[in-house]
Amino acid sequence: MHNIQLAATQIVQQVMEDGRNLNQVLDESLRRKSVWTPAQRAALQDLSYGTLRFYGQLNAVLDLLLHKHMTDHRITYLLLVSLYQLQYSRAAQHAVVDHAVRSADILNPKIRGLVNAILRNFLRNQADLLAQAALKAEGQYSHPQWWIDELRAQYGDQADAMLKAGNGHPPMTLRVNQRRGTTQDYLARLIEQDIPARLIAPDALQLDKPVPVDKLPGFFEGFVSVQDAGAQYAARLLDVASGMRVLDACAAPGGKTAHILELADVEMVALDKDDKRLQRVAENLQRLALNATLLTGDAANPAAWWDGKLFERILADVPCSATGVVRRHPDIKWLRRKKDLASFAAQQSDILESLWPLLAQDGLFLYATCSVFKQENQDVIDKFLAWNPGAKQLTIDLPDGVLLPNDQHDGFFYALLQKTV
Repeated sequence: MHNIQLAATQIVQQVMEDGRNLNQVLDESLRRKSVWTPAQRAALQDLSYGTLRFYGQLNAVLDLLLHKHMTDHRITYLLLVSLYQLQYSRAAQHAVVDHAVRSADILNPKIRGLVNAILRNFLRNQADLLAQAALKAEGQYSHPQWWIDELRAQYGDQADAMLKAGNGHPPMTLRVNQRRGTTQDYLARLIEQDIPARLIAPDALQLDKPVPVDKLPGFFEGFVSVQDAGAQYAARLLDVASGMRVLDACAAPGGKTAHILELADVEMVALDKDDKRLQRVAENLQRLALNATLLTGDAANPAAWWDGKLFERILADVPCSATGVVRRHPDIKWLRRKKDLASFAAQQSDILESLWPLLAQDGLFLYATCSVFKQENQDVIDKFLAWNPGAKQLTIDLPDGVLLPNDQHDGFFYALLQKTV
């Protein structure tokens, strides 16, 4: 266990101090030690994700336990990882403490006694410490204060539920390929394999418990894909029909591209500025036996890649703060800053303005983000509409275009625009 604690300590420290992406750092760590068993790899992922998911609470508790500033930051992060284990894992408490002391002995032998004392103090006073930590908003909600304030200002009484959802474990949701069979037919196949699931959208099935994709019947034959139910709204909102020319800008990893192709025989162009990410689109389409033209290019600079032919439908799933998918990426909570929202909004406006001329008369343009903040959502749309009288925002069956994160889907924003002139 102590090796996993040490690896998780290093991962969390790199995210918090160096601003690195959690998935990237975790992948690097797993590759460095390929001899780990699947159970050990899963444990490392849980410790890394869990510590960052509840970092606000754990850090507030640690502040109460420490009587002076800890100069060795490696020990600070080791303590946070160990507190997560004691509070949220099923590991035996004495084993967690013993291995944490062993880990401290490797990092800084002079502090091993302090680590032992702090963790045992937590176990003796756990309920009281958690209650004291919850007196501060960051300790209660495990989100940065600016994020909490912004959600309350924009969503009022709904903010608490959104913060709670952001700390949950995301559901595993499937998108059934309608070219290969109906959603009900695939649900029956899951039940036959003792994989409980339920229908939550026309093409979406939510599993009661996550399973490896190789356990899903027909996955490698293209019968089904893993995609959040909220992300599945995009293809349906675009209202595609066979024969249309469709652009999916910022397409990687290709879930929305594939969903559109599953619904209609369209001439699909999938664009992304990252070659490596575009390769993932290719792999997903190959598995599903679907075809599209893949282009590497910047959505904000069509002159470098556009062939001059207009599109009847455009999907722009623009880069954003990803605040609606934070339970899948808990590092986002601690890497984002309030000022980032304005930077993303400027980039989003750039893409929207650049792609609009590519849309045919009466065509539909779907603007999408996985952000829950209006600065990146309706504010961007309102600014665009003010400067483009030939654009009209259509009504969709979502209050203010927002999908709030809950137990069925992540948080998303959609705005459907039509070119009227």
